[in-house]
Amino acid sequence: MKIILTGVTGFVGRSLVPLLHQQGHELTLLVRSVPKAQRLFPPSSFPQLKAIAYEATESGPWQEQVNGQDAVINLAGEPISERWTEAYKTAIFDSRKLGTEKLVEAIAKAERRPQVMISGSAIGYYGTSETETFTERSPAGDDFLAEVCQAWENAAHSVESLGVRLVILRIGIVLGADGGALGKMLPPFKLFAGGPLGSGEQWFSWIDRRDLVALIDKALTDPSLRGTFNATAPNPVKMKEFCHTLGKVLARPSWLPVPDIALELLLGEAAKLVLEGQKVLPEAIAKTDFQFQAPDLETSLRQILAS
Repeated sequence: MKIILTGVTGFVGRSLVPLLHQQGHELTLLVRSVPKAQRLFPPSSFPQLKAIAYEATESGPWQEQVNGQDAVINLAGEPISERWTEAYKTAIFDSRKLGTEKLVEAIAKAERRPQVMISGSAIGYYGTSETETFTERSPAGDDFLAEVCQAWENAAHSVESLGVRLVILRIGIVLGADGGALGKMLPPFKLFAGGPLGSGEQWFSWIDRRDLVALIDKALTDPSLRGTFNATAPNPVKMKEFCHTLGKVLARPSWLPVPDIALELLLGEAAKLVLEGQKVLPEAIAKTDFQFQAPDLETSLRQILAS
């Protein structure tokens, strides 16, 4: 297939792009920094790949690249794990809503449109709760991230009127050793200073990066996949269980908690991501034939840390 991708020079893309390239797909990456993309995916190793500079929130010549593509994978967005100033909150919102609108605009202009668009979202759609369980049928929350996700998804839904199959993935906390939440938690655990963040009672809805990449791959080629899917493992855990399991796998203690105030000082409003959490189940995925490689946390952590 000919596939055009956004937002794949980061944590997820480092696994997704090599998989798709290995399968023989012709890839076009829309990126802010072509040199960064070429460092991550050197032309000598990725001859079927080209990187095109673009500004996600602005129309431009880059939109012509969408014409003739078979599929679009849209994962672009400013990181949400930074301190949220008002200016940065605007960047988080615009990078997702406007970025998706401009991509749909490009699809609308194309003489030959893609057959499918896979668009990212996040479990932040549901808001946070220590007691509720969320599935794809649950209503949206009312906090900042819920508003971002609703706007992001609404922009993506516009592509359906163009005859393009749409798959929206509400992505949970992605686990991999070289980045994301796990990458930040490994150093203190290895130094015997690991433990729960906050109370430890908040839910931690996670997905192994290999399963997320496999789900994106399936969505590309399986026409029965359409609509919204929670991209989370079927067995979410509470933060204290996550830390206990990580300590067990590493043979390290997991009793030293990180107090709420430390995270709030570091991340400000963004600290609520890890202090409040939500229990999210992949009900829609369970109705498909997709098989998780790592459905439980200990299996995932052992496989990640052994690789």
